[in-house]
Amino acid sequence: MDRERGECSKKIYVPFNKTKKLPKRSEIVGATESFLKVNLASIVHENVKMGSDGESDQASGTSSDEVQSPVRVRMRNNHHRRISNEDINKRLSLPADIRLPEGYLEKFAMNSPPFDKPMSRRLRRASLSEIGFGKLETYIKLDKLGEGTYATVFKGRSKLTDNLVALKEIRLEHEEGAPCTAIREVSLLKDLKHANIVTLHDIIHTDKCLTLVFEYLEKDLKQYMDDCGSIMSVHNVKIFLFQLLRGLAYCHRRKVLHRDLKPQNLLINEKGELKLADFGLARAKSVPTKTYSNEVVTLWYRPPDVLLGSTEYSTPIDMWGVGCIFYEMITGRPLFPGSTVEDELHLIFRILGTPTEESWPGITTSEEFKTYNFPRYHAEPLVNHAPRCVGLDVWTRLCFEAKKRVSAEDALRHSYFRCLGDQVQTLADSKYIQSDLFDSSQRWS
Repeated sequence: MDRERGECSKKIYVPFNKTKKLPKRSEIVGATESFLKVNLASIVHENVKMGSDGESDQASGTSSDEVQSPVRVRMRNNHHRRISNEDINKRLSLPADIRLPEGYLEKFAMNSPPFDKPMSRRLRRASLSEIGFGKLETYIKLDKLGEGTYATVFKGRSKLTDNLVALKEIRLEHEEGAPCTAIREVSLLKDLKHANIVTLHDIIHTDKCLTLVFEYLEKDLKQYMDDCGSIMSVHNVKIFLFQLLRGLAYCHRRKVLHRDLKPQNLLINEKGELKLADFGLARAKSVPTKTYSNEVVTLWYRPPDVLLGSTEYSTPIDMWGVGCIFYEMITGRPLFPGSTVEDELHLIFRILGTPTEESWPGITTSEEFKTYNFPRYHAEPLVNHAPRCVGLDVWTRLCFEAKKRVSAEDALRHSYFRCLGDQVQTLADSKYIQSDLFDSSQRWS
């Protein structure tokens, strides 16, 4: 591992040698901290031409010592054209409404390499830091939004744009560094750029806390359903389901499994835009299938194969959750609200029928399945429990066998969404579905 660059994406290999000491915990924690600093600059994306060693510090023609900060970089002759705020925003992939520090425009013009040449990583990080990224004082903490085992989320405001943000504060345990869920969330979100996936704006790392700065959305789907009195507009159900599938299809094309789909992890703004959030349990799926943990997905949205202990799964793990969420939006109540794994399986089998060798090949030889000794239930059509979803039973049916579940890509092409128009089917990844499609009569105050 190259400790000077601190690239934590490379594995730490420790040879088995009794005369050598294993790396200290502090060294591993230090590598984690370096990983977060490196990824701060890559949260705002730009395609940089990299050298053979993976860095681009020499790309602008200066030595690495000359690019430690925008202030110390050697002056260049950039008289060929005047640099504007728009140029800087484009160069650093900044939001259009950002307020740059006083005098920064002139300083950037002197220190930045010509626009036909890439910026080095080091100069890019220094430039973002001088603007205010990576600094706690850049954000004003407002109301507390929620608290979990490892993190507390606050509503905040950015001094750079005056926009609202969500501040996810992750407590750092002594000598343990950042939790693996936080590292995983950062590493995945920096590469997932889609209109239906929450945007990670910034990372702030202090001794006691790691703060992830996200775009702010007013509510999650659970809060929205509660505010609607559990009776959502059928049209809005369709709009939300389409956006959920659209974001999920993007993840699956990039071989990323969310693994924790539930209404609380789907965020919504007042325009009716829905975004996938909380990628702390997400995994980048390699090929062939790896063995993962079966302690994923909140119980109510966990598929039966995972409930029975399967650790080999792929994108269908998320599609089971989509079916459960769709049912909940239609009816206003969860489909399988089990309190334990056994109770959850019992609720699933009561509606879908107790699986047989014909409906789920190999299930009769499963030791876990035989342990429970479930009664023989006959399957009931889901439409009997959700009359408002007539016509959707074809693809929203929840299949025991993972490979029989519909994919997100195929679901998007279902005739159910035809009334949304052809334009929404061909939207670019960065484009939002039209806000006028959202039923404003169910907006909240």
